[in-house]
Amino acid sequence: MSKKILIVGGGIIGICSAYYLSKSGHDVTIIDKYGMNSGASYVNAGYLSPGHIIPLAAPGVIKQGLKWMFNSSSPFYIEPRINVDFFKWLYAFNKSCSDNNVKSSIVPIIEMSLLSQELLKDIKKDNDMGFHYDQKGLLMLCKTEKSLEKEKEVVDLAVQNGLRAKILNQNEIKTIEPNINIDSIGAAYFYCDHHTTPAELISELKDFIQKKGVKCFTHTEIESFRIENNNIKSVNISNQNLGFDEYVMSAGTWTSELCKKLGIKLLLQAGKGYSVNHSSKTEISCPAILVEPKCAITPMNGFTRYSGTMEISSINDRIRKNRVNAICDAVESFYPSVKIPEIDRNDAGYGFRPISADGVPYIGRTKNLKNVIIATGHAMMGWSMSTGTGKIVSEIVDQKQTSINIERFNPNRKF
Repeated sequence: MSKKILIVGGGIIGICSAYYLSKSGHDVTIIDKYGMNSGASYVNAGYLSPGHIIPLAAPGVIKQGLKWMFNSSSPFYIEPRINVDFFKWLYAFNKSCSDNNVKSSIVPIIEMSLLSQELLKDIKKDNDMGFHYDQKGLLMLCKTEKSLEKEKEVVDLAVQNGLRAKILNQNEIKTIEPNINIDSIGAAYFYCDHHTTPAELISELKDFIQKKGVKCFTHTEIESFRIENNNIKSVNISNQNLGFDEYVMSAGTWTSELCKKLGIKLLLQAGKGYSVNHSSKTEISCPAILVEPKCAITPMNGFTRYSGTMEISSINDRIRKNRVNAICDAVESFYPSVKIPEIDRNDAGYGFRPISADGVPYIGRTKNLKNVIIATGHAMMGWSMSTGTGKIVSEIVDQKQTSINIERFNPNRKF
């Protein structure tokens, strides 16, 4: 039965949800408080990465974050501030930085990432889309033995869970990247990882869903909700009341504010990240993560993108130049022949990743309101899990068995 669906949030998760819901025959509307043309969905590293099996909330993360708290150019920075929601999230996140959280998350993360890869390849093939999609794997480049040992542990876990990965020495790195010198003692290599050029993919998907009848309203905010019998009956938008059968909350970091208006407690914080597009040609052909400085390198269609940092902060438009320079300087350290010009550094972009209290997404119905579905909190894995999340949202609406077990993603879970 066709339903009227409102999706709040026009990033990659909202757009993928709209794709699958419209494919199922539903009447879909997206509203977005901005222009559906900026933010984390456009400036991310473009990875479809099953090899990222460890959630952000892992042992030692808070300890390292506290060490870096007063270094605003560090890879992981927590902005000190007095805010009740922040303290609640920080307390829950600290509790979640455990071996149990990692162990319970690995299989769901892998399943969602692999599902998303296959779905995106199907979207490209079935609709004859031309967006860039490459399957070159991912290097985790290390400069120290300590880092390489930790990567070996991740590789072992990945292999135990069915992924193809191995540790490479310097000569083996050269076989992957023969045309550029890399200053690294070794690397983990995840054969299973793929990458894209985000703006191309999201632009084609957005055009496609609009041609299929999905209505998109930009620069639009929900002013209020009307709730009856544990259901949202309507929303007030631009002084008009609009009613829908189902409501999908996929507004990234802003989802927590929406949920607060609905009486739903959703522990969520913004994780600001930066990216620099290097327009000059480089000889980098394989995506890589620089392990110690935690930077991502992605050869995209026509340029190379350098991205990184996790800045747990209030939502703001400030670009910290020292953080941008830290990313670029790290790239030049690992790739001595690469020189990133000041014009590219000055044109850095940023986006806010929505971070849950345990580093694992919130996907599913809320217990508070019967017709509300949450789809957010993916942290650094939003792009990697986007199509899988969209598919699962449509399956929830259609009351079908989901493609994978989503119990771990339950938005009502306790911390």
